[in-house]
Amino acid sequence: MLRINGLQVRYDDVILALNGISLEVPEGGIVALLGANGAGKSTTLKAVSGLLAPERGMVTKGTIELDGERIDRLSPSEIVRRGVSQVMEGRRVFEHLTVEENLVAGAHTRRRADLRADLDGVYGRFPDLVPHRRATAGYLSGGQQQMLAIGRALMARPRVLLLDEPSLGLTPGLVSGLFELIVELNREQGMTILLVEQNAASALEIVQHAYVMETGRIVLDDTAEKVLANEDVKEFYLGLTEVGRKSYRDLKHYKRRKRWLS
Repeated sequence: MLRINGLQVRYDDVILALNGISLEVPEGGIVALLGANGAGKSTTLKAVSGLLAPERGMVTKGTIELDGERIDRLSPSEIVRRGVSQVMEGRRVFEHLTVEENLVAGAHTRRRADLRADLDGVYGRFPDLVPHRRATAGYLSGGQQQMLAIGRALMARPRVLLLDEPSLGLTPGLVSGLFELIVELNREQGMTILLVEQNAASALEIVQHAYVMETGRIVLDDTAEKVLANEDVKEFYLGLTEVGRKSYRDLKHYKRRKRWLS
């Protein structure tokens, strides 16, 4: 369904953020995009959703296709109309609007006649939002804001959902519920999902395929099972070695194996 071919992205016509990456997300699949901060994961999602321009970024080479048709030259609103929605890192709710106003904003490309049914669907999926529908979104808890951000994306009835670090800042209990929700959206609605996540262990439990990025390049891609078993992934992204668990800080100066980039 979603295919990225040899994508190159630059910021300010100078900074090379993505260097010829290629990946595929099959229809009805869940695919993870893993990597450390600064690897280019968020830039990849913004390239797909057309949100590079506000940060002075642009696609300089390659293509992005949805169902075989290029979308990398379309406006963000047209990309949403084609069926792609993104949940930004850090939730990014409209803090001064109410919960319901945030949700309505997510349906700006849809017919108003369907609005009530869509709102009821989101409230049914996130009942914790119901008592706060008239409340100002900026006063919600972190978990409630993440529910709102996802609910707002669902208001567009996407076929492809891009999730950027959805577990960031959430408690372990909320993280567990979040990943259950991702699986439900995929299984019940057939939603295709591209998941950017630093919580690699949890992500690899629910996805079918995973890509690992470093400095703007894809350095590894395989089934989730094989990526999870990869010794480099264990060491640098799961914090596991043959002698047990270590922090990433302890390994940050360790030279990555050259075979990753061979």
